[in-house]
Amino acid sequence: MVKDTKFYDILEVKPGCTEAELKKAYRKLALKYHPDKNPAEGEKFKLISQAYEVLTDPEKRRIYDEGGEEALKTGGSSGFGYSSPMDIFDMFFGRSSSRHRSQENQCDDTIHQMPVTLEEIYNGSVRKFSVTRNVVCTKCEGRGTREGGVLNVCSTCNGSGYQVKMSYLGPGIVQQVQSVCSECRGNGEIIAPKDRCKECNAQKVIRQKKIIEVHVDKGVPDGKKIIFYGEGDQSPGMKPGNVIIIIDEQKHPIFQRKSDVHLSMTIEILLSEALCGMSRIITTLDNRKLYIHTLPGEVIKQSDLRCIEQEGLPHYKNPTEKGNLIIMFDVKFPEPGSLLPEKIEKLEKLLPPKESVNVPEDAEVVTMSAFEREHVDADEASDQEDAHHHHHPTVGCHPQ
Repeated sequence: MVKDTKFYDILEVKPGCTEAELKKAYRKLALKYHPDKNPAEGEKFKLISQAYEVLTDPEKRRIYDEGGEEALKTGGSSGFGYSSPMDIFDMFFGRSSSRHRSQENQCDDTIHQMPVTLEEIYNGSVRKFSVTRNVVCTKCEGRGTREGGVLNVCSTCNGSGYQVKMSYLGPGIVQQVQSVCSECRGNGEIIAPKDRCKECNAQKVIRQKKIIEVHVDKGVPDGKKIIFYGEGDQSPGMKPGNVIIIIDEQKHPIFQRKSDVHLSMTIEILLSEALCGMSRIITTLDNRKLYIHTLPGEVIKQSDLRCIEQEGLPHYKNPTEKGNLIIMFDVKFPEPGSLLPEKIEKLEKLLPPKESVNVPEDAEVVTMSAFEREHVDADEASDQEDAHHHHHPTVGCHPQ
């Protein structure tokens, strides 16, 4: 039982989640709240990055689970600090850092998630995907001015696009603060209204939609990055950025993906089918029909597993090989009170005999009431909290 669920709540996952679930959650939320897409959500983006950084590090996660965020700050002898949210983002999506892209004189990459069904992953598909990007204005060829217009270097920042100001923090303490130039808004240039290009309004680029063709290969992994080099944003004098499409596998109503190539599903059967034989038709992801059955006397217990070889997902880049389909059986027992006395008598004769119990004369007769599993979990959590505060735990039945 974890002490604090704040980081799990931020990523919208449960405390027992796997690393794959953490990555999927971070990918979705980081793209949603990235400052480029949501400038007002910078704090939310930072919290998402911090939660992901802690929960994907086994040692930090253990400390956090046992003692919460405070334990992280005090538990390490070398101290604890968070990495830059943008560095975490760039590392996760396989992008070079912002500093490196600046040195390379290249525009930022554009990242999109593309929802993909399990059927598409099984069969493969080709998708048309619309992206909107900045392209260099053809009217002014990226100058920002009309033909014959004048472009002046900003006198406030001397063309750098930034201003450096001195901030006095206290006696003898001075800090340099760099900010975007308020005069030219970071362009380093000033264009008079009469000289501006009417097509791009002196922005040098215009927004343009482009349709790209995305090939979804059979068996493609969830989270796979498909990169379209040079198809991203453009800016005068810079290399174009890339478009990165991330495969976002959607939840399926019947099948669940396991270990990339295996599929699993749950089939509910009656008690009579568990004892006397069952049969079902399974419709596969490529719309074939599979007939499955068990023989009378081939007893199926609750949560029993069966495997059908080569009926899972195709192997990525080797689609002739497939994983397995794993079936888990959920045995549905009769509802309380649904069996009449005469039926119970017949069942007793057919089933193995009950265990005989000798009841001592001094034995007390007690009554059992129904008890749900979640009540046990809640009591265990309460016990741990009580133990932490040195209180005596109290456990009671929760009748239905």
